[in-house]
Amino acid sequence: MPDRPTPTAWLKRESDAVRRPVTRAIAIESAGGGLLIGQAIVLAHIANAVIFGQAALSALAGWLGGLFALIAARAVLAYLAERARFDAATTIKTDIRKRLLLAIEQLGVTWQRRNASGDVVETLTDGVEKLEAYYGRYLSQTALAVLLPLAILAVIAPIDWLSALILLICGPLIPVFMIFIGKGAEKLNQHQWRRLGLLSAHFLDALQGLTTLRIFNLGAREARLIERLSDDYRQSTMAVLRVAFLSSLVLEFLATVSIALVAVLIGFRLMWGEIGFEAGFLVLLLAPEFYLPLRNMGSVYHARMEAIGAAERMVEMLATPAPDWPGTRRDIARDRPPRVTLSGLGYRYPDSDTPALADIDLDIAPGETVAVVGATGAGKSTLALALLGLIKAEHGDLRIDGVSLDDIAIEAWRERLAWVPQRPRLFNASVRANLQLGAADVDDAHLWDALERAQARDFVAALPQGLDTPIGERGMRLSGGQAQRLAIARAFVRDARFVVVDEISAHLDADNEQRLVAALKTLAHERSMLLIAHRLASVAHADRIVVMDAGRIVEQGTHDALLAAQGLYARLVAHDEAMAA
Repeated sequence: MPDRPTPTAWLKRESDAVRRPVTRAIAIESAGGGLLIGQAIVLAHIANAVIFGQAALSALAGWLGGLFALIAARAVLAYLAERARFDAATTIKTDIRKRLLLAIEQLGVTWQRRNASGDVVETLTDGVEKLEAYYGRYLSQTALAVLLPLAILAVIAPIDWLSALILLICGPLIPVFMIFIGKGAEKLNQHQWRRLGLLSAHFLDALQGLTTLRIFNLGAREARLIERLSDDYRQSTMAVLRVAFLSSLVLEFLATVSIALVAVLIGFRLMWGEIGFEAGFLVLLLAPEFYLPLRNMGSVYHARMEAIGAAERMVEMLATPAPDWPGTRRDIARDRPPRVTLSGLGYRYPDSDTPALADIDLDIAPGETVAVVGATGAGKSTLALALLGLIKAEHGDLRIDGVSLDDIAIEAWRERLAWVPQRPRLFNASVRANLQLGAADVDDAHLWDALERAQARDFVAALPQGLDTPIGERGMRLSGGQAQRLAIARAFVRDARFVVVDEISAHLDADNEQRLVAALKTLAHERSMLLIAHRLASVAHADRIVVMDAGRIVEQGTHDALLAAQGLYARLVAHDEAMAA
């Protein structure tokens, strides 16, 4: 694994992507600072002319017009600077979110199963949003905190060297104290972000398992656990806020004391006649503006700490190595079922000492339906993931029509596949939109034909809006059997020539199971199919049945032949019948 950068180093490296809008924001804000100095000079001159020169306002019309012009120009520049900051934040958020989604896709299902969905979602949403203030405000404000005070010092020094000396001595104290306090706040922010990820993951898991919690009457216990986690997060948030308020107090105290010191000295020197009113008034106008960029940087410094806390998880996701698929060949047939051959295939999950697949030898002929059965943990689903190209075997060979999968572009192989998982992924959209995920350019006639062959036409036709009926997130408005048949219809729409079906008859009643078996028989026509079965009665029609145990193939043959052999398959069938009875 390559060296993983620290969150701070990663944030700095990513700033190259927004260098142009950030530079534009700095230039615009610097120009605005120049106008601010000019506005102070004009205002000091007007005040001196009116108070001590007894000048009429008509005589100062030009100066007043210039003052209003400067104010208007500053407003325009402020708008342009805000647009530049918005462009920087939008660019970086869009880019990082795309890269995170691509990384999650490339890391595959194994990584996804080992990481809580709530934590991942929190990183993709609120985590990325936390970067907005860092790239949109912190970077430009850091530069402005140097440029504008130096410009103000350059104006004040020739007028009043003593005030300039006070500002020069007290000004650097603000970033120094800010850094000291920020070190502790940075650790608190990272700790708080990890707590938020834990809370989000647990809360999402609780929502997804709400039905199970109600069945076993565990709702009250789960509510108490979420209450405790929420209280822990509240306490960590308050700890961060205490540090934030402490840093703000220190910054405001230093700035206020320094400005007060300048004001007192100017007042005495005005009384002693050592400085003129216009010069003294100009210094008083510019002194708060000298500290304003530094104080603003102190406030956005907390945005930096939040960004570092959020970036820690992003760096981890982007630095995790994905399975390497070096193949480039795309010349594989799409219009006929492939021959799939596995030789000595082996795989072990990263967090396990026991191989999930051990020396698998299997040949799936074109158009053959192969059912894979076995106890839970036998390696059935892992075998399906290997065939789908979602995990990469540690050793052995997987060939498609005689060509090693390592030589084939993985996208080209996946384009030939259809996957019907145990819990189909249906989205909060219409029936049509969910079916067209398989092929976007399919017309309604083909969709209805696919529904007919999947035993799903009747219930879709009975929906209020037919194909345009929204089905809810994960198909919540459909029964389990209807959702499975819709997933099979999507495989028909895709017209893939190799189909992997993963235990879709589990947890269904007998009527829905019969409909699914009929739909699968139709789907298997002119296709190669790997059928992972939970209920063994649903695989009797398969051309061949493969029995797995502890990651190995221990038996294979037809349904009748395996029953006659009185081996593991016969015992599994007997157990299945006993459970059904």
